[in-house]
Amino acid sequence: MDQTLKKQLEITACKVRMGIIEGVFNAKSGHPGGSLSVADLLTYLYFHKMHVDPKNPKMADRDRLVLSKGHTAPALYSVLAQRGFFEVDELKTLRKIGSRLQGHPDMKHIPGVDMSTGSLGQGISAACGIALSGKISCDNYKVYAVLGDGEIEEGQVWEAAMFAAHNKLDNLVAIVDNNGLQIDGKITEVCSPMPITDKFEAFGWHVITMNAHDFNDIERAFDEAEKINGQPVAIIQKSVKGKGVSFMENQVGWHGTAPNAEQYEQAMGELKAQLEKLEG
Repeated sequence: MDQTLKKQLEITACKVRMGIIEGVFNAKSGHPGGSLSVADLLTYLYFHKMHVDPKNPKMADRDRLVLSKGHTAPALYSVLAQRGFFEVDELKTLRKIGSRLQGHPDMKHIPGVDMSTGSLGQGISAACGIALSGKISCDNYKVYAVLGDGEIEEGQVWEAAMFAAHNKLDNLVAIVDNNGLQIDGKITEVCSPMPITDKFEAFGWHVITMNAHDFNDIERAFDEAEKINGQPVAIIQKSVKGKGVSFMENQVGWHGTAPNAEQYEQAMGELKAQLEKLEG
């Protein structure tokens, strides 16, 4: 990846993380941990990979993204705001009465949201339907679905996986955010979905692994995905829950907890320092 582009993506991802903390703090509720772990992925997709237009969010030939792990909406909203779909200041209205930024994505009211999600396991099925529609209509758009590693304990995920392979949905890329933690603890202790790569391969998918926080590796993975024909692609990204905020990293308690005022100041201070370093 060009170093100038890489640096710009890193700067944007840092701003996205700041937006996540801003939103969850002002809401006094939400899911910062898993939102922070997908910040780099969503930044890469919306600022480099996907064909989208903030001025025309419903254009027919846009690429689609389905946030199957819908509780990490703070990350999606922050990326959409940075991309220009709505004002960054609106992030402060997360989960408030009258705000369109609900706790989970709402396609009817939020510009740039392609599918309403929240019930875990169901988003990937919607993504399969969108991808199949594209195949039937001979459209060229890509569909990206972001799942949690705890989410793939849901049986419906594997029905969708079977459906996607059977219908040769090579316009579908599923990204599993493998941060190793879910609301009740380590995924390996709650109801282990491991080995994730072998499971998707057994269901007929082309599987790629990547480092979720290295833009060079992210680009390598998506470049490989572009070359696959006749199969859906699953990218298993190894990530750090709470990435970017020291006291949140790899801590299961930050799955669905908002920071208090002191924690907010610490988190924002750390992220501002990272941003200054990147921009310096």
